[in-house]
Amino acid sequence: MSLLTVGSVAFDAIETPFGKTDKIIGGAGTYIALSSSFFMKEQRIVAVVGDDFPQEMIDTLVSRGVNTDGLQIKKGEKTFFWSGKYHNDMNSRDTLVTELNVLEHFDPIIPENYQDTEYLMLGNLSPQVQRSVIERLEKRPKLVAMDTMNFWMEIALDELKKTMSMVDVLIINDEEARQLSKEYSLVKAAKVIRAMGPKILIIKKGEHGALLFHGDKVFFAPALPLEEVFDPTGAGDTFAGGFMGYIAATDDYSFDNMKRAIIAGSALASFCVEKFGTDRLTEISKKELEDRIDQFISLTAFEMVVPA
Repeated sequence: MSLLTVGSVAFDAIETPFGKTDKIIGGAGTYIALSSSFFMKEQRIVAVVGDDFPQEMIDTLVSRGVNTDGLQIKKGEKTFFWSGKYHNDMNSRDTLVTELNVLEHFDPIIPENYQDTEYLMLGNLSPQVQRSVIERLEKRPKLVAMDTMNFWMEIALDELKKTMSMVDVLIINDEEARQLSKEYSLVKAAKVIRAMGPKILIIKKGEHGALLFHGDKVFFAPALPLEEVFDPTGAGDTFAGGFMGYIAATDDYSFDNMKRAIIAGSALASFCVEKFGTDRLTEISKKELEDRIDQFISLTAFEMVVPA
């Protein structure tokens, strides 16, 4: 099975109550590709960077089975850069710097050898760019998932709705779901949002887990209680990558398999926050991942008898 990830490959500079970094590797596309690589032996990426982006990171992606034919390297230009500072609760942050650089005029080019893509994950980019990727694929993938954020809801709502009407799965957080639907109840919000196009909705709730709405069924996955969270940057993208990587690897997008995929994504996201940037994702062993998934399963697996 083939998975195509479209998203930013970028630099971040992050400050949290646990420390501060200089420029490090970030970007939605990077986190998604690294995360999905735990399940996919071969995958593809469409993104753009400047010639200041380190070849070592491109080599790392290739070593993990990521085909980088769709990674544009713009000579004489700079890579997208974002800097942010997290508050003490780690659930809110302030953006300090955003430099779009090569991302400002990003035109996603789909290589010919990507045209047989079976699964597509659209990372957080402008809805126009996301839609152009779908339109440029000669054959529609089996499953198209997209992420977005409140920024696009505020400045490009009509364009966002057009793109949403073309996808199967929407992945957003609870705040974004409420903003998009204008409903506080997430159950009501799910009905409103799914009427806009995506028949499957995943609502991330950060440290409180994730909700899956699929047909008339609902599934809730808990979050793993962690002693320390060093850096939540990229956790949502890591979740999405793990989710879509698992779906594509198993070639099964039934409700039951999506439940398993949510646990896979949640497990990887729980690793992501343990170190700054992508560091933790590049060192997880298969045994560690299996043990972490078992921890998630044990959170909700129990037997119960109602007393007479």
